[in-house]
Amino acid sequence: MSTTNDKDIESSYTPLEPRKEKFTHEEELKELERDLGAGSLPVSSPTHRTAPARPKLSASTIIPIWIVLSSSVIIYNNYLYNTLGFEFPVFLVTWHLTFAAIGTRVLQRTTNLLDGVRDVHMTKEVFVRSILPVGVLFSGSLILSNKAYLHLTVAFIQMLKAFVPVAILLISFAFRIQEPNRRLLAIVLMISGGVSLASYGELSFDAFGFVIQAMAVVFEASRLVMIQILLHGMKMDPLVSLHYYAPVCAAINLLILPFTEGWAPFEHLYRIGPFMLISNAAVAFGLNVAAVFLIGAGSGLVLTLAGVFKDILLISGSVIIFGSRITPLQVFGYSIALAGLVTFKTTGGK
Repeated sequence: MSTTNDKDIESSYTPLEPRKEKFTHEEELKELERDLGAGSLPVSSPTHRTAPARPKLSASTIIPIWIVLSSSVIIYNNYLYNTLGFEFPVFLVTWHLTFAAIGTRVLQRTTNLLDGVRDVHMTKEVFVRSILPVGVLFSGSLILSNKAYLHLTVAFIQMLKAFVPVAILLISFAFRIQEPNRRLLAIVLMISGGVSLASYGELSFDAFGFVIQAMAVVFEASRLVMIQILLHGMKMDPLVSLHYYAPVCAAINLLILPFTEGWAPFEHLYRIGPFMLISNAAVAFGLNVAAVFLIGAGSGLVLTLAGVFKDILLISGSVIIFGSRITPLQVFGYSIALAGLVTFKTTGGK
């Protein structure tokens, strides 16, 4: 699941108003953690309270930790799905979110990592108007992006994820949140062309899996744009965000589970056992914790390059560990898409 996204996850949408520096860092994490769902989902009312001092880690320490955890979540999930044959992404995502809901509440009572919760003015109106619709999109994004691993290789999925910023821009244009210009159109063409070449060069292309991943991209991009529309001008760090969204998404997934996978996941739990089930969720949750320390550890460019390096490392790992095959055309196309992605982030998406 991202975190993380799978920070995710893990592409970003930059607000058009001032105060971009911190928001940009947090938005970058949304795309980087998208497989996990560690987004910074702002819901707090403006306050001037000084947040308690939080332990800080240097960029040279936290970035490698984040890269390892982010890559581990995706590789671990793929191992459960395709090597051990536990082909139940809805169940696994629901379990991750349940673990995260419990974990954030434990951290809230034992550490200062979730002290930001006290600054959140959560009302029934905010919950129904903002949390619930974004939660529906979040659940859809997580389920679809995990289900894609049953049909596509890890390497190809990472290449397709580069299309997220294009989807964000197109939706933003449609809602008139952002006006198109030559630079943005050039970025759209670069990323779209690169992803198209990567898709054309895929040796194990699966049309159904491609459609599922494309839908996951649409859900994720819609989620990020919806946050900008519904929660404009507010902010939260990824862990506080997860504190609110994990139980909502877990509940939504529980409603979906009987109609998608039914009782089958419980009958096949023997394939993975309790250790793998718990450790898998713990790695996913650890990624969300790492995301909190990652924010502010480096500049937006540093975090962007770290994300690009993570994706390249993940694609290479997919080839080595799972025997995925990539072609020179895919490498060329993905390189073009990455160049467009870096340009998009370093120019602030404008």
